[in-house]
Amino acid sequence: MKTNKLNLLTLILAFLAIGLNAQSNGVSNTETSIATTVNDKSLKWLPAPDFFPNCSFTILHGDISKPNLDFFFRIEPNTEVIYHTHNSPERMILISGDLEVQYEGEKATVLKAGSYAYGPAKKPHRAKCLNNGPCVLFVAMVDPFDAVPIKEKK
Repeated sequence: MKTNKLNLLTLILAFLAIGLNAQSNGVSNTETSIATTVNDKSLKWLPAPDFFPNCSFTILHGDISKPNLDFFFRIEPNTEVIYHTHNSPERMILISGDLEVQYEGEKATVLKAGSYAYGPAKKPHRAKCLNNGPCVLFVAMVDPFDAVPIKEKK
């Protein structure tokens, strides 16, 4: 009998600890889920910074000035994205198009739709959307968004 009460008390304490941990990690039942596509007419596409001509983006989840941001980034066909850096690492999935990506000191890689790519924080990189565009990337950033253009090293 004592063992059953002890087991029950241990189980209750474990569930309480899990619940408190979930609350402290920001888990909330009030947040709504999201499901969308790049063709969703309700998405608001905004122009990218001037040094990214023919590019646009739309925020999917989060705030551009805060950590943990998800967005689509669209690059029109035959458009080059100049060398730049971000303070945040990037996790990307190419949704459409063929995108050539090159990180400083590495060989260029051509991503096809469905490809995953990881970009380290502060590592200079460039991209070019090839003829099979537009290129649309899903991008997840850990830190607030920034993009800093840099000059290529000769």
